[in-house]
Amino acid sequence: MVARPDITAWRPAVAGVAEVFHAHFTDHAYPMHAHDTWTLLIVDDGMVRYDLDRHEHGALSDLVTLLPPHVPHNGASVTPHGFRKRVLYLEAELLGEEFIGRAVDNPELDDPLLRRRIHQLHTVLAERGEDLEAESRLAMICERLLRHLGHRQVAPVPARPEQSRLAHRLRDLLDERVLEGLTLQDAADLLHAHPAHLVRAFSREFGIAPHQYLTACRVDRARRLLLDGQPSQMVAASTGFCDQSHLTRTFKRLVGVTPGRYADTARRFPVDRG
Repeated sequence: MVARPDITAWRPAVAGVAEVFHAHFTDHAYPMHAHDTWTLLIVDDGMVRYDLDRHEHGALSDLVTLLPPHVPHNGASVTPHGFRKRVLYLEAELLGEEFIGRAVDNPELDDPLLRRRIHQLHTVLAERGEDLEAESRLAMICERLLRHLGHRQVAPVPARPEQSRLAHRLRDLLDERVLEGLTLQDAADLLHAHPAHLVRAFSREFGIAPHQYLTACRVDRARRLLLDGQPSQMVAASTGFCDQSHLTRTFKRLVGVTPGRYADTARRFPVDRG
């Protein structure tokens, strides 16, 4: 009996990502087709054989596969057990159509760091409310992809003092917008800096990524409100989390307990506020 395909597809709220697609196929074979997006593919199990520009290729589990827009390709499992894959369809302008030819010549990238970053991005995209982290990870992935495509200097690298100033200006922006949040592209536009350089400068200056800093600020505010006796649902809305489950998931990851258990400890020590 042939196993039914197992797929999940969604469009995240992250600029540049047209679609996220996770699939497990056993007998499906893709006919020749083309996309208007870049196809960034990692295989978690099995192997995919495909033709690109009349040349045979293989998508292996330890490689990253980057297929360019508008170029036909097909795909089928090499083994009877099928394959499991995760795909990001990236808007064509995110990498630039001028690199299509180079991607055709070398669609398989042997880059463990890039593969790990793509895996991390998929993990983040599966969670609601982590848009800044997703944008940051996507910026670093695109920068590395462009290097593979031969674009060695993605953007001018600021001098070290300028990187420090950028980092502090970004921290000020994050402090001002803890509740409403800030997209990486908005920050880049306001600070006139490349998104990837913003992430790198901030991480180098403070030892923490921008999204980690913003999350920590929100959790700190949530702790204070919980200790003041506010219910978790109100706290989530007051500290920038998209809903109570987002608060609970993030709070437990950082503090080690759920917001409810954290608030319960405060009730054992009533404070006289008079």
